[in-house]
Amino acid sequence: MTVSPHTEDYIVTDRAGIVENRHAVHAAVVDSSGRLLYSVGNPARVTLARSTAKPAQALAILETGAAEHFAFDEADVALLCASHSSEDRHIARSHRMLARVPKLQESHLRCGGHPAVSDAVNRAWIRSGFVPTGICNNCSGKHVGMLAGAAALGTTFVGYERPEHPMQAHVRRVTEDLAGLDSGRDGIAWGVDGCNLPAPAMPLKNLARTFAGFAQAADDEEKEKAGSNTRRSKTTSTEDRTRNMARIFHAMSNHPEMVGGEGRFCTQLMLAYGGDLIGKLGADGCYGVGIRALEQTGRISGGNSEGQALGLAVKIEDGSIEMLYVAVMEILSQLRIGDREKRGKLRHFHYLERKNTMNVVTGQVTPVFGVHPVDELL
Repeated sequence: MTVSPHTEDYIVTDRAGIVENRHAVHAAVVDSSGRLLYSVGNPARVTLARSTAKPAQALAILETGAAEHFAFDEADVALLCASHSSEDRHIARSHRMLARVPKLQESHLRCGGHPAVSDAVNRAWIRSGFVPTGICNNCSGKHVGMLAGAAALGTTFVGYERPEHPMQAHVRRVTEDLAGLDSGRDGIAWGVDGCNLPAPAMPLKNLARTFAGFAQAADDEEKEKAGSNTRRSKTTSTEDRTRNMARIFHAMSNHPEMVGGEGRFCTQLMLAYGGDLIGKLGADGCYGVGIRALEQTGRISGGNSEGQALGLAVKIEDGSIEMLYVAVMEILSQLRIGDREKRGKLRHFHYLERKNTMNVVTGQVTPVFGVHPVDELL
């Protein structure tokens, strides 16, 4: 049985009550077993994850042993997952990470420079005549991490961004495992991201499963620590993966300023929820959230998945990032994830007005979609 898409799930913008735009919303909410619990629009909509894939890519980097080889700390791991604002702290940390890998130079980076995501940083660059290079790229942490991973694998820096490179082959395997899909027909397809690395495309429900896995790993690690006073001398590959996924979850939630930057939604979301979830933006209107098992998640899953974490993946059909944040907040609100105080800290992303150049309110932004319960395992 397949889930019929809800074709009237939109966010509407108006002026004086006159509809100006309708932004179609697609979303999937799953538990960590992969069971689809709720949907908006088409939860099977194949979506290029773009930078929403970064936690999975970071896991591939950690599994090479690069973090141990080159002494990357928790904030460094957060930067592996970042689409950062190119603030001084982001660029400085990228430089420090790069300097820890023998023979690695900025010239090895194959991401290129671009205007900063942050308007404030961009204005400062323009005033000073600064021309950004690859280390300033919002994906520089990931690229340094990929090169460190290549070094840990004992392979060349050259071509690290290409699909046939051993580092990217490893990323592909990890991404498939987390999503529960193979690459190729009816599985994960691959394009090239804006930063020049391979980017996976998959159904939203599988992207949501990936994020649920990171949150579940954080819960499982906590249970393991609480239930055992002795450390095992040997661990299985499954335990290693759980530990690394939990490490990524905690790195992102403990250092949200590294994942985004001043005033950015990813940063503000994780600050507001205080370790209960992680969130990651992808270009052109994609977002992923991993939510640890809470009182609300047990209620959402109807008691059938008690103790399981949840994953949420969202896509705005027209790629609007502004509408994407509205959609994420509306879904969290409808599902009552977090209390009103936590969600209230993010009101400025959720409840938007349209104002003109004289600061007169001319219209509203209104979510008109519902989060629909689904009974089928997909």
